Amino acid sequence: MLQVCYSPHYYATTHTNSMEKLTAVAKALEASGGFQFHEPEPIDLDLLKQLHDPAYVEAFDTGTPRKLATFQGFKQWNTQLRDAIYRINAGQIQAAELAWQHRISANIAQGFHHAQYQCGVAFCTFNGLALIAQQFPQKKIFVLDCDQHGGDGTAEFTLRLNNLFNFSIFALTLGCRSYERALTRQIHKQHGNFAQYRDAIIEAFDRAMAWQADLIVYQAGMDCHQDDPCGSSWFSSEYIRQRDELVFRLAKQHQIPLMFVLAGGYQDLATLTALHTGTFKIAYDVYYAG
Repeated sequence: MLQVCYSPHYYATTHTNSMEKLTAVAKALEASGGFQFHEPEPIDLDLLKQLHDPAYVEAFDTGTPRKLATFQGFKQWNTQLRDAIYRINAGQIQAAELAWQHRISANIAQGFHHAQYQCGVAFCTFNGLALIAQQFPQKKIFVLDCDQHGGDGTAEFTLRLNNLFNFSIFALTLGCRSYERALTRQIHKQHGNFAQYRDAIIEAFDRAMAWQADLIVYQAGMDCHQDDPCGSSWFSSEYIRQRDELVFRLAKQHQIPLMFVLAGGYQDLATLTALHTGTFKIAYDVYYAG
């Protein structure tokens, strides 16, 4: 069975589908079978204070000052949202451990790659990708970010964490910079094509192998889908399926442990749930169905 981290505490009511979709995906997976669920405990706040500015973590924990507590973009701070974010980040650590045990795992989570040291940004409260690198300093953590927006926060964290590598494939930069261990590949929204995207994924795996990565963390974003408000006109559902299958097959072929998360997506909840659920089913098929 595919190992999946999720807690009912992941749920929070927001003005987007960012948190609501997590529960919807979990319910869809529970109904389909083939997935073993693990419920994370709340995270130790000291881990987040080591990763981010302690003043920001404290503001998010208490809700004051409100401007800093809500700087990531959610309109209202409340304990439901706070506790969901804590569980989600604890799930990052647990899912990484499960990937090393089982070769493949997932955390039904999103909201990481824009978060900077000083504060959260663009619906990303804490950088749960960088958190894995911090928690396992002897492991090389390679992030393959396939969100439609560049993973600018994770790129900045590569300057703080020597065991973190960020490879971001996107159409919308959102300030994402390149560094020694932070590479960017931009595929144009209208004039790009899937051949370019496929080549970028293959390059990412070549980089991961050359760097001798111990874990790939795959951000399986859905905001690149052609019907998404942020999406690329050429990125069809079939290409999303091919993207996911290529990532999972390359990880299996190269015997690199891989964990994945949902990342962005802004369509209606039913459509978004179906797209994200498809990623889990493809992972299951690649690793367990043949």
